[in-house]
Amino acid sequence: MVFNKDTRIGEILENAPEKAEILLEVGMHCLGCPASQMETLEEACDVHGIDVNEVVEKLNNN
Repeated sequence: MVFNKDTRIGEILENAPEKAEILLEVGMHCLGCPASQMETLEEACDVHGIDVNEVVEKLNNN
């Protein structure tokens, strides 16, 4: 799976659960929240003050 800023958190956790560790490392500690499942990476990064491009790069390269 290739990740981009429009990929939903729920899609990541469903298709690549091992990527949860990366999301937690960058500061997204709300992965279990039902509302977060429908958020895009961009929306979640905006809420947490994280650079979405860095997260997308980490997800695609690790």
